[in-house]
Amino acid sequence: MGTSYGRGGATTFQQDLVNSDCIVIQGSNMAECHPVGFQWVVEARQRGAKVFHIDPRFTRTSALADRHLPIRAGSDVVFLGALINHVLAGGHDFREYVVAYTNAATILSDDFRDTEDLDGLFSGYDPESRSYDPASWAYRGVAAEPAAGAREEEDVRHEHGPEAQYEATPAQTGPAPERDETLQHPRCVYQVLKRHFARYTPELVEELCGIPPEAFAEVADAVVRCSGRDRTTAWVYSVGWTQHTVGVQYIRTAAILQLLLGNIGRPGGGILALRGHASIQGSTDIPTLYNLLPGYLPMPFAHEHEDLDSYLAGAAGDTGFWGRKRSYMVSLLKAWWGDAATADNDFRFGHLPRLTGDHGTYRTVMDQIDGKVKGYFLTGENPAVGSAGGKMQRLGLAALDWLVVRDLTLIESATFWKEGPEIETGELSTPEIGTEVFFLPAAAHTEKDGTFTNTQRLLQWHHKAVEPPGDARSDLWFFYHLGRRIRARLAGSDDPRDLPLQELTWDYPTEGEHEEPSATAVLREINGVGPDGAALSSFTELEDDGSTAAGCWIYTGAFAGEVNQTARRRPGTEQSWVAPEWGWAWPANRRILYNRASADPDGRPWSERKRYVWWDPDRGDQGEWTGHDVPDFERAKPPGHRPEPGATAEHALAGDDPFIMQTDGKGWLYVPKGLVDGPLPAHYEPQESPVVNPLYGQQSNPARRVFRRRRNRYHPVGGEVYPYAVTTYRLTEHHTAGGMSRTLAYLSELQPELFCEVSPELAAERGLVNGGWATIITARTAIEARVLVTRRIAPLRIRGRTVHQVGLPYHWGHAGSVTGDAVNDLLPIVLDPNVGIQESKAATCDVRAGRRPRGPALTALVRGHRRAAGLENEGDDEP
Repeated sequence: MGTSYGRGGATTFQQDLVNSDCIVIQGSNMAECHPVGFQWVVEARQRGAKVFHIDPRFTRTSALADRHLPIRAGSDVVFLGALINHVLAGGHDFREYVVAYTNAATILSDDFRDTEDLDGLFSGYDPESRSYDPASWAYRGVAAEPAAGAREEEDVRHEHGPEAQYEATPAQTGPAPERDETLQHPRCVYQVLKRHFARYTPELVEELCGIPPEAFAEVADAVVRCSGRDRTTAWVYSVGWTQHTVGVQYIRTAAILQLLLGNIGRPGGGILALRGHASIQGSTDIPTLYNLLPGYLPMPFAHEHEDLDSYLAGAAGDTGFWGRKRSYMVSLLKAWWGDAATADNDFRFGHLPRLTGDHGTYRTVMDQIDGKVKGYFLTGENPAVGSAGGKMQRLGLAALDWLVVRDLTLIESATFWKEGPEIETGELSTPEIGTEVFFLPAAAHTEKDGTFTNTQRLLQWHHKAVEPPGDARSDLWFFYHLGRRIRARLAGSDDPRDLPLQELTWDYPTEGEHEEPSATAVLREINGVGPDGAALSSFTELEDDGSTAAGCWIYTGAFAGEVNQTARRRPGTEQSWVAPEWGWAWPANRRILYNRASADPDGRPWSERKRYVWWDPDRGDQGEWTGHDVPDFERAKPPGHRPEPGATAEHALAGDDPFIMQTDGKGWLYVPKGLVDGPLPAHYEPQESPVVNPLYGQQSNPARRVFRRRRNRYHPVGGEVYPYAVTTYRLTEHHTAGGMSRTLAYLSELQPELFCEVSPELAAERGLVNGGWATIITARTAIEARVLVTRRIAPLRIRGRTVHQVGLPYHWGHAGSVTGDAVNDLLPIVLDPNVGIQESKAATCDVRAGRRPRGPALTALVRGHRRAAGLENEGDDEP
């Protein structure tokens, strides 16, 4: 969403769903995986909203929707693309919104060639590097910037590395120089969109998705009818979209549709990204990702970003609010190195680590196996169960010198060396594993203070209810005291490489017997302080001269007025329906992003029914933006404002540019720079698919990231050995990889065993008996599961033949009160090229009745299937 709108977070908040006239839930089982938030979908339907659920399985979400549309896993771009075609071909777009607030009128370079011209490829593709040069994707009349500093380091293909989070760092394109606001120019974005999506028809939806034309028409008609001046439609998704090799482009397709319909920045509209658990949003805001700094600032690269100026030149655009990037970065450096960071030493920019290439989790696993990684910290993660290619994960852990595991219980990633599946098969031997494992028990969220940043960018403070038991300690305690001890050891060092640690601001107050660092003090540091040492109230107060310090610029305001804003709990009955005094949402406590778009270009609400933020000429000295929410706009900038030539940052935006993080202030239907697999979405089949792609000669995403390894073989397309589609999902009763739920008796009793969902037709075809056992086989391994024969997962007619889908929840492993095989062991490691997420939601498999073999017989079964598929020698020359 960041490349489309400017920020990578949900555009709206869950409570606003009650204002929707239509809700489409796709790529999510919201009722079971986000049951608290689903209450507002139920209320919206009671108010008259139309609710559709588009998913391979009929679930509790489907049961509470007006209609469920079964879809083949991996085909969502076809469905969404056909909706875009329906909107464009029928003239159903919200034309005034589209012309004023998007780049629809922008004219593209004459060098750009579409997938329609190049059989599934965009211009600029290099088959040897399997990557794009985006120069030809530029706007006409704007000198296309090269992939900033094309690098020679292995796998470094574009501006911020192979897994760059471009979502929040739009490229420098500046205002588009040529526009045709009649939208008739053949190379304007609007016309390019029409041609690009013309082949996405209801007939294609039936052929590839398995959705009949009449069902598609019902959704298309409802979405169009429930969009415009007086009505809005919301889209809801989760990891059912993201975990694909085209996951980013799934979201992009929905983003295009919502812009065309005028549903962004308006009540009851938007795109709601449902995060996987309580603080997944927070884990990218204050990132656990190797290529990001807090607030979505990109990590610098070695040999390219030698100083702060060279880094900032490519970090983000100079116009829009990313034009304040120097103040964001300098304030971050001041928060980390305090008085040691001065203008004379580039604010200690040189202290930051540098990237040399891909250091993502799956690349790291390969490096572990290859002996390049000696030590590893696992904090609240269980890759032996929760990550794709489980065997590769465990083999990587077994190749380490040391491993630190911090979790609530002894998870599979801590005990792989003695209880992992490879011990049973003989692929690993406990005496031969040299990894020294340190298990350090962690405190649960109920045993520590802190915040969650959830689905809707909402920071909520949680108070410690009880002390952690025994030796269990919070993550904050662990990293603070680890840092304290390392700094003490380095105190007398004169080695220049130790200086970054020696100069860190590491002076948090502690309390209690165990010297627990103050989480409140950490939040205040993240919020930031001004020259007088007082907490700042807004990121617009950050300066680039070193007079302010803030650990994450998007969180500035969370401690405004020296008050922990995240701890606010004012009841809804005592405030407006937006509930601005419940927690604090980034940025600046805005609940709906881009809400300037809820008013027309002149600042008037599009309709009284959808009134949200508007221009009041009688407020303030010369008028102000006001409304139900904090305006996501400069409060005093009038609708008719036009910037001076050469203006930078927010001063370059006009009074009718609602997408304030974009360089041109527009929502991007077409992305001229920022994505590595194309400026527009296109349908590509998953890496493993039961069918050939009929749209293009290009079968799968040409820029997808593959790892051709002996233990990571990929299935052939449409083969008879692995004929069935398989998808994974979550249950309400268990939590992700099971470390927090499989040790709890009540939850374990509710869902005691791994099961596979199959249709009655597939059960008959393979001799499966409800309640009996099935063995599911891929080229990676085979697992066993109880059989659940159900019509909730229906066979689909795809390209003239029946395609069966198998559903598998992925919560089990060999540890805990209830155990079972790890479903993710079945999956290949293949990644979306933009963000490096694995394709967990679409693969192929075989299914047989009965339990799987044990010991070496299991590997023999898997090897036999590989041999039958012609895969046995593939990748044998690699580790």
